[in-house]
Amino acid sequence: MNVVTPELVADLCGLSLGVLLAGGGIGLFLWLFGWKSHRFWVVLLTTVAAGVYGLQEAATFKTPPLVAALLLAVAAGVLALALVRLLAFWAGGVSGLLILQAAAPTLDQPLVVFIVSGLVSLLLFRWFVMALTSFAGSVLTCCAGVALLNMHGALDAVAWSEQGTSLLNWICGLSAAMGFVIQFLVDRRASRRQVEEVDEEEGTFFRLNRFYRRAG
Repeated sequence: MNVVTPELVADLCGLSLGVLLAGGGIGLFLWLFGWKSHRFWVVLLTTVAAGVYGLQEAATFKTPPLVAALLLAVAAGVLALALVRLLAFWAGGVSGLLILQAAAPTLDQPLVVFIVSGLVSLLLFRWFVMALTSFAGSVLTCCAGVALLNMHGALDAVAWSEQGTSLLNWICGLSAAMGFVIQFLVDRRASRRQVEEVDEEEGTFFRLNRFYRRAG
């Protein structure tokens, strides 16, 4: 399974400089702060997807396109955080199927793999979101970087992606693993700081309470 295909690189090379820079910036942000900002991305993607669906299927609903898109986008945005676990189950199941297809294509058990992978993603929700966002950020940054190098004439991105497909896969995989480690360490440090602040506040309250009891 190829993460970055020559066809995808060819399409990306036709984009403007601003779009490529924005894509690279979003990828880098996901790579570093995917877990911290996952609620924002879930709400944003769900809202946009529901709005686009409303525009396309407005005739089926017998509703003006703008009205259908607006109503579906608002409803999806409000319900997105409530459905985040369901979305995680679906994303985990799809990820499991893709990994199975790459690792053992002869094993034909899609239902079992989908359900087991979805349940594992729910049990390890925090780690799964970190892994998913770091991988998505790595792919976005890698694609934007290759397209930018092609734009400046540093390399022929399409030909290079055809010859170095395995290298691109390794780059995306290693950078995704590094992003997961960084997100995990940042989250662990933030959790420790939060616990220390809570302990400090509770200690101050305990000392004040003991002082007032002695004064009484």
